[in-house]
Amino acid sequence: MLYDDFYVKSLIQTVEDWPKQGISFRDITPIFSDPKGMRMVVDAYVHRYISTNISHIACIDARGFLIAAVLAYELQKPLILVRKKGKLPGKTISQKYALEYGEAELEIQEGAVSAGDEVLLFDDLIATGGTLFAAIELLTKQGAKIKEVAAIIDLPDLGGSQKLRDSDIPVFSLCAYNGD
Repeated sequence: MLYDDFYVKSLIQTVEDWPKQGISFRDITPIFSDPKGMRMVVDAYVHRYISTNISHIACIDARGFLIAAVLAYELQKPLILVRKKGKLPGKTISQKYALEYGEAELEIQEGAVSAGDEVLLFDDLIATGGTLFAAIELLTKQGAKIKEVAAIIDLPDLGGSQKLRDSDIPVFSLCAYNGD
């Protein structure tokens, strides 16, 4: 069996009231402690993207780095880091965005992608879409095209995945949490 949704979901823990009151945080870190779960997650993405024409994989700070780095290695694609402001050396471009519990700013290095690049954008979770739309803005400002947004978890009740689809950006997630 390549991927077992129930098994992977059983590894994801819900932490209530973190990082603030009223938020149910979906913690994927137990996946990294479970070799079987990690293999299932990575293999699911490798099989999905191995025959595609993506040229780069971009990932969002910080949990998105963990799977995307392995995926980039397996698919032999360049990895683009989308980081919190002030974390990248050299010339960068930045984009502010709203979180479901505040505001933040992301950066990528100038020249990280070019016109014509076909990018898979990876994050651990799709919530309201704010972080992903900021990353998309940074990548497309430099001429790249977003082929798909991929995540381990989708929280469809928060509307981010639908906003992405409404913007003609394909979305793929391994599992979703509806209303819970």
